[in-house]
This record gives sequence, structure tokens and C-alpha cells, in this order.
Amino acid sequence: MKIVIAPDSFKGSLSAKDAAASIAAGFTGVFPSAEIVLLPIADGGEGTTETLVAATTGQLNSAKVFGPLGNTVNACWGLLGNSKTAVVEVASACGLDMLDFNQRNPMLASSYGLGELILAGLNHGVRHFIVGLGGSACNDGGAGMLQALGVRLLDAEGGELDKGGGSLSALSCIDASALDSRLQGVHFEVACDVGNPLIGEQGASVVFGPQKGADAQMVAELDTNLAHYAKIIHQTTGKDVASVPGAGAAGGLGAAFLAFLNAELKSGVDIVLDAVDLERHLESADLLITGEGRIDSQSLHGKAPIGIAKRAKKYQCTVFVIAGSVEGDIGSIHEQGIDRVFSVVSEHISLSDALAEPFKSLELTSRKVAQGWLQGLNS
Repeated sequence: MKIVIAPDSFKGSLSAKDAAASIAAGFTGVFPSAEIVLLPIADGGEGTTETLVAATTGQLNSAKVFGPLGNTVNACWGLLGNSKTAVVEVASACGLDMLDFNQRNPMLASSYGLGELILAGLNHGVRHFIVGLGGSACNDGGAGMLQALGVRLLDAEGGELDKGGGSLSALSCIDASALDSRLQGVHFEVACDVGNPLIGEQGASVVFGPQKGADAQMVAELDTNLAHYAKIIHQTTGKDVASVPGAGAAGGLGAAFLAFLNAELKSGVDIVLDAVDLERHLESADLLITGEGRIDSQSLHGKAPIGIAKRAKKYQCTVFVIAGSVEGDIGSIHEQGIDRVFSVVSEHISLSDALAEPFKSLELTSRKVAQGWLQGLNS
């Protein structure tokens, strides 16, 4: 018997790696002779680097880069086990959580540090990048990232623009002639789980600007600036990125990747599952167990358990989800290929107990799930 255990993190309590170990501890006690494969995963958001490095026996690296407001930060990036693929996250270089609430200012915040992380990967000979866009503090359309990679953003007098989304109104010319030549032929897979365009009512500034510290006046100015930026990009590259789904991700970083780095915007879950080669493990699996901190109606939209279940069903593999809690109407979740959903928080384990001892609580729940499955197999 083969059991694949592939959970996402239980945010705030267990990493994906620890969640997988906890579930495995519960199942091993019931199925001691089973082949159990631990495959912690992520959805392309924060934590993706650590998860992919662990799953591929890669290595974590650090680099001092330009933080969202110009301070130097120690950012993390990963080199996967194949030594050819790097994983970088926006959240590590210019993340919103790096700033106190009163520091948040998308007029000034820059994506420059992300470009420096990409340079760190290039210095290691990397030719393939996986980029997680979640948790950005900036709204600069990826201008800072491009500047770090050698692109010059010039005003009417030929001077370099200041960093931040507020300076884009002065943009007159984009000179990409000094873009780092090592980027030619490099493949960028960008984890993009939002379909927002760059500008407009569903664009980066209007939808995500307020959570980054923008008031109504800032939102309007940032949206106008990004529209102007898109116009100059079109004049420079011939590419119209203003309305492309996903171009507005991470404050418009999606647009910069599309326009200058020939990137592929993909579901974060799909990128991760390809990187860990999930389907190779599913070919002979009897049971797949996945999970995350909470399952609710939003779990149907791009979350890791759904992406995993869809792939598992191609191999007629039974799929169980173990979540920290289950909330709301999830009746249609079974249409996505999930056979059973279990909650750690139950009549036997309270929320406070689950949070106080998350590893033990998940292990106990997993053991009960395993016992129930064994009874079903023997009936």
C-alpha cells in the first residue's frame, strides 16, 4: 500500500513540512508497513520557497537586498534540488508584512529587492525561476524590479526615476538596452492566482492599493500612473499589458514580467505540483491526503487541496482532506475530486486545544482517519 501525504501549511500553527510529518505519524501507527511519501506543498504564496526546497532536497540561500522602503533586508531565496531552478518570493524582498501599518505607502514602496533576488539566482547560473507574487507592499508595476535588472526608467530630462509607484507619472522613456544579458533564454514561471488587470476598477491600485496604505486620492493617482506606465511599455515593446488578466498581480509586477521577461503567468498550485513531480508519486498511490488550516467555500478557487485532488483523480486515487477547521457550505467540494473531508476541531478537540498543540492534535485526528479507512477496507 502506498500513501502520499501532501498538505499545504496550516497557517499560524504548522508549516507544510510539519503538517506532513504529523499526518504521517498518525497513519504510520495504523498502517506500519505502508509506503508513505511525504510531499509538503504550497499554493505559490508565502512559504513556497521553503516548501519547494524541502520537497526537492534543495538549499535555502540569503541575500541582502533593497527592502520595500529602501532599508536593507536579508531576503531568502531557494535553489531546488536540480540546481537549475530558483524560487523567489515577493514577500521576502518587498513584502507588506515587513512594514508596520503606519509605514505602508505604495507611492514610495518599490519592488527593487525582487530584482536583486533574481540577480542572486543568475549569479548561481540559474536558467529557470519560479516566482511567488503574494504579499507585495508595492504598487510600482514592477518598475523597481526592472531597474535592478538594468532597465532605465527616464523622465523627460533623461534622469532616472525615483523608486515607487508615485514617480511613474514622470516616466517619459524606458531604455531596456542594458537589461542583464543573462536573462536571455531564462524561463520565468510566475505564480499568479489573481486575474486582475493592471488598471481600472478591478486593477492593482483600486483593488489592492488600500490594504497597502493607499487612501482614495492615492488610489486614483496610482491607477493613473500605471495607465501612463502601460502606455510607455506599449510604445517601447509593442506589448499591451494594461488589460491582461494577472498583469495587476502584486502591484503590477505581473505586467513587468509579461512585458520584459517573457514570463508565463500560471496557477501557483500548478507550478508547485509540477516542481515536486506530484504525478510521478500518484501513479501507484492508493491514498492521497492533503490539507490546510481551513476549508471553506473559498477553497474551491485555486487552493492547494483542489489542485491536488484534480490531479489525483486522473489516477483513480482516493483523496482525503484533513483541515484545521471546516466552515460553511462545502457540499460541492466533492465534485472537485475529494472523497472525504475531516476537521481537527471537533467534539473531541477544541479550537483552543488544537492551537495549543497543533502537531499532536493533527496526529490524533489523522490516526482516527486512518482507523476509519482501515475499517472501510476490511468491511
